[in-house]
Amino acid sequence: MVKKYIFIAILLVLGACKSQQTVTPEAFYFKSVLVNNQQSGGFQYGDVNLSPKMEISFSTPLNIESAKKNISLTERLTANSIPLNFIFLKNDSTVQLSPSQPLKHITKYDLTVNNTLESKSKQSLNTDIRVGITTQLDTTDKFPRISDEELLTLVQKQTFRYFWDFAHPVSGLSRERNTSGDVVTSGGTGFGIMSILVGIERGFITREQGRERLLKMTDFLLNKTKSYHGVFPHWLNGANGETIPFSANDNGADIVETSYLMQGLLTARQYFNQNSDTENTLRKNINTLWNNVDWAWHTKNENVLYWHWSPTVGWKMNHQIHGWNECLITYFLAASSPTHPISKTVYDNGWAENGKMKNGKSYFGTPLPLGFEYGGPLFFSHYSFLGLNPKNLKDKYANYWEQNLAHTRINYQYCVANPKNFVGYGKNCWGLTASDSFNGYAAHSPTEDLGVISPTAAISAMPYTPKESMDALRYFYYKLGDKIWKQYGFVDGFSQTNLWWADSFLAIDQGPIICMIENYRTGLLWKLFMSCPEVQTGKNTLGFE
Repeated sequence: MVKKYIFIAILLVLGACKSQQTVTPEAFYFKSVLVNNQQSGGFQYGDVNLSPKMEISFSTPLNIESAKKNISLTERLTANSIPLNFIFLKNDSTVQLSPSQPLKHITKYDLTVNNTLESKSKQSLNTDIRVGITTQLDTTDKFPRISDEELLTLVQKQTFRYFWDFAHPVSGLSRERNTSGDVVTSGGTGFGIMSILVGIERGFITREQGRERLLKMTDFLLNKTKSYHGVFPHWLNGANGETIPFSANDNGADIVETSYLMQGLLTARQYFNQNSDTENTLRKNINTLWNNVDWAWHTKNENVLYWHWSPTVGWKMNHQIHGWNECLITYFLAASSPTHPISKTVYDNGWAENGKMKNGKSYFGTPLPLGFEYGGPLFFSHYSFLGLNPKNLKDKYANYWEQNLAHTRINYQYCVANPKNFVGYGKNCWGLTASDSFNGYAAHSPTEDLGVISPTAAISAMPYTPKESMDALRYFYYKLGDKIWKQYGFVDGFSQTNLWWADSFLAIDQGPIICMIENYRTGLLWKLFMSCPEVQTGKNTLGFE
């Protein structure tokens, strides 16, 4: 009997000891995250639909109230919090999340779990979790559908506002970009002048308004602007005409930018052909500016044109102009000058380097007559050809319509092939040219592809690839319009990969949009510029057919 009581006592003691032992809870840690049932090793999810299902699993059950306080979804750019629906599964160890409203398209979001999240046993997670989510394009139209002709006119009209509404108030010249203040650009002003002619023809302004603006501009260029042997600087002050250095040694004459200015002025001279006091005065101003340019001086008595001259360092920039690039118009006008022309020898030895500018390779099955690998940025086929008509234009080096068509098609085909797998590239979204990017200004091309599409590239190629350019224009306007369609038309560039949208507009990119659309529609600017007697003289001098 005693033994029985001793045994019972021992059991009671052991039970008491056991009840006093601390039970160690199961470790609390994050296990996995799924977005639309997909897992990503880098916690980054792209091309996600606008109502995604997100699921986060943990090792032990969650404290539900703690989960609702410590798990959040925010828009990265604005830090706005997105309300979430919570469903707890698997004995509360998994939480399923969905936004209570559709997310914005092509936008970055962060799904965050704070380290203060607690389990049911009051353990803290002790580590933050952040999951990046990028939503896909919302393919619904952002604006009502209109006819293609109406869309082309709308794009021209909206873009025209850059050169009309945003012109410098004192000089009327074109500002370099929408943040430039008093900085105006000589080359961009040439594009702006041509845009004014389109504006008159399209009924955006009257002939009288356009004429008065051009009288103001030419008077400022003649009487207030500093030039060097008749050659204008790249940048100048739109209020007082003083030179604004483009770089330390580029503080004087820029013969290339001047050629874009003269292309515009000569086109305007041919347009304003009425026998009236105001139009006679305007033509006289333009002729004086045109005849003042000493193109031959920029050869330094050599068989090549030099791009820059500085009043402080002379020819130190030492930049010879060789082709193929955006400068054909420079040599063309230099040969056309009635006062200071260059010879064909300068063109052959300088620009063409006696054939060195030829390419001859094929890219994506398209032979490229001239230029860099894959053709380079598309502005090569735009700037010189706002006035200079490439149709049936050829010399011993190339047929320039075939050159520009090949250049454009290669650029298009490269974007469709998309070898770097950038988001958005394709048949409806293409066009690489110099423009702003998320890393500053860059000369985008197939050999310098940063994932940035520049709307001016495809739209200004309208004469060369009308179907592909129109497809791109519709995509830019209807599908991306809420991101890139702004006060002065399309912004300068965008990257769907980086979710970057420019807020900038540049004269040299907006101008070709207006002008090349018009050349596609009516050939207006080509007809005007090519009607100049001097241009025909230059064409014959250089041996063009």
